[in-house]
Amino acid sequence: MTKIEFNTLVLRQATSLRSYALHFTHDADDANDLVQDTMLKAITYYNKFKEGTNLKGWLYTIMKNTFINNYRRFVKMSTFVTKSDEISSPNLVFSSTKNQGEAKFVMDDIKKALDRLPEDYYVPFTMYFEGHKYHEIADHLDIPIGTVKTRIHVARKLLKKNLKAYDNGIAKPVYAENE
Repeated sequence: MTKIEFNTLVLRQATSLRSYALHFTHDADDANDLVQDTMLKAITYYNKFKEGTNLKGWLYTIMKNTFINNYRRFVKMSTFVTKSDEISSPNLVFSSTKNQGEAKFVMDDIKKALDRLPEDYYVPFTMYFEGHKYHEIADHLDIPIGTVKTRIHVARKLLKKNLKAYDNGIAKPVYAENE
């Protein structure tokens, strides 16, 4: 079969393709676009069609796959592109707060709070935080295990107090200078 003969057969299917396209799109203009895309693909890839097989079925398969690919592309683009002139508050909050800058400020605040701990509390707490057991800390510092537990408990309370602003999600902790 020549390309001209194939093109003629494809063009004869345009009416049935249009009604099938309306089934997918529910819009006349979109259906016409889908028919046009289908016919263009069919004519472009006519050498893939095996003579003697069902041309209408082959065209319907092309149309269905084209519609699915276009739909997926549309959904993907819709998730990335905001179509309104204004960005909604939830999107603005998400884009402005969910970044590594916030984490750096939090880590800086934690470091400041740790640096404010008296050394008697800082050493046992950091050792415990690094994974040491109570008895290892007690042996290393040569103090009773009960004292180690108390100092770690007090260190936690002081840190909690110095980082209280993070309890409610407020980004900037308030430190008490003279307490």
